[in-house]
Amino acid sequence: QIQLVESGGGLVQPGGSLRLSCAASGTIFSSSDMAWYRQAPGKQRELVARMTRDGSANYEDSVKARFFISRDYARHTVHLQMNSLKPEDTAVYYCNGQFAPWRNYKGYLEVWGQGTLVTVSS
Repeated sequence: QIQLVESGGGLVQPGGSLRLSCAASGTIFSSSDMAWYRQAPGKQRELVARMTRDGSANYEDSVKARFFISRDYARHTVHLQMNSLKPEDTAVYYCNGQFAPWRNYKGYLEVWGQGTLVTVSS
């Protein structure tokens, strides 16, 4: 069974920075896209940033030039560096990944982490 565990959330003042990390564990042969989503109270979950298998990254418009996604492909980890945080960034942040558990697996399994809370407040 493949699991994702996030870390790094917490309380930060507006303008501050946080770095979220997500590590995959279990039997993994390869990974495809890994991404960060967030869900604010009363709102739908939205994509924040995604990095594909070939290293291409895309971001939700409101976080461009403030948030940066990175991956360690060998360790199946993904990070989200969040700078210039705003109160509207407050949300539970979820890690998402697509994994093949063995060589001949058809397609990819989609796995979600349990979420980590980020609160931006003075």
